[in-house]
Amino acid sequence: MKNRRDPAVHVLLIHQAFASLDEPGGTRHAELARYLAEQGHRLTIIASPVSYLTGKIGAAGQAGNVAEGNQQAQDQVASVQPNGITIRRTYTYPTLHKSFVHRVFSFISFMASSFAAGLGVKGVDLVWGTSPPIFQGVTAWALARLKGVPFMFEVRDLWPAFAIGVGVLRSPILIRLSLWLERFLYRQADLVLVNSPGFLEHVRQGGARQTALLPNGADPRMFTPQEQGTQWCLRWGLEGKFVALYAGAHGMSNDLGVLLQAADLLQTASPHEGGSTREKAQIVIVLLGDGKEKPALMNEAQRRELTNVVFLPPVPKAEMAEVLAGANACIAILKPIPLYATVYPNKVFDYMAAGRPVILAIDGVIRQVVEEAQAGLFVQPGDPQALAKAIQELADDPQRARRMGCNGQRLVEEKFDRAELARELSQILIGLVKKGS
Repeated sequence: MKNRRDPAVHVLLIHQAFASLDEPGGTRHAELARYLAEQGHRLTIIASPVSYLTGKIGAAGQAGNVAEGNQQAQDQVASVQPNGITIRRTYTYPTLHKSFVHRVFSFISFMASSFAAGLGVKGVDLVWGTSPPIFQGVTAWALARLKGVPFMFEVRDLWPAFAIGVGVLRSPILIRLSLWLERFLYRQADLVLVNSPGFLEHVRQGGARQTALLPNGADPRMFTPQEQGTQWCLRWGLEGKFVALYAGAHGMSNDLGVLLQAADLLQTASPHEGGSTREKAQIVIVLLGDGKEKPALMNEAQRRELTNVVFLPPVPKAEMAEVLAGANACIAILKPIPLYATVYPNKVFDYMAAGRPVILAIDGVIRQVVEEAQAGLFVQPGDPQALAKAIQELADDPQRARRMGCNGQRLVEEKFDRAELARELSQILIGLVKKGS
């Protein structure tokens, strides 16, 4: 319960990739916003109508393409939620996944349109910008200074460091400009908020004056018992199979080609390498989601003649409970880049909240969480043999898999419950507003 003596604050959130619970994509902010509103706070969220996951214009933003420079059109795409959260979708250049140049145009178009929309939001107590994309941090900073209110900059991803590490950002000039912009925002922010303890040192070295950690987590109340996944398995012909699920973006960073190699190993392994032929046939790897690399991954699976791999479209977060209930184990994987040892992926906490064992091909701080809770198996990133072995181990020992799932669920309930994290965020927001008044 919110302390009645605590003042309610009006937060303006600039977030191009914001996804509601009825849309596919990461819903950290939708879940936090819901709980903040229940505590009496007001939130105005300016977001893109173009899905950051799929690159397509969603149903919520069909009017978004006519919103630029037209306040009446913008008002048509604004919506006041029952809990008092206002979401406004503003114009964004729609070809997000076409190329790097088109992606930059998408970011800059949203930076401009969200600034115009933000100018019209009255009675704001604090502006919250979130990165990536980092460009919207400029919008949030400018609006905060014009309105004379605190600026909170949230770092969900160490951009541009990750983009440089994975090879997306190569131009020396763009790298220098990006690093300058990153340091500028860290130094200008009244508070830099991070979602992983692994980010703290980086942002402090970049010049952040004040930092706070609000880790990723999950809402255990959003997930259902395993029996609820029966219909989902029947719908996709997965009944009776051991389902190893990957859910999320299909991008360069996700290293899903290694997962296809692991599927190939599982499909071609002899009975002496871990069970009978019948047991091998029961394992199905499901890749659910979307992203720029998905067509190439589907072509590669076809080339390898992988009959044990199923590609499924993304689903809204509201439907993920049924999906996860139908899975027997869940996979989190990133490229073997040292910087990725700093991340706390949202999907890992969702997997654990749903009571599913995690097969983790990510080293670092998230490995510590999973291993200390005995909530899954760690494998070295980039190693398809180790990944295949871990999947087979859990398929061969379902009781062990269930114990790990229960351990992870208990950890989320005790330390990473989204409702409790929202209470911490409420105090952070109130403290910033009081300090700035």
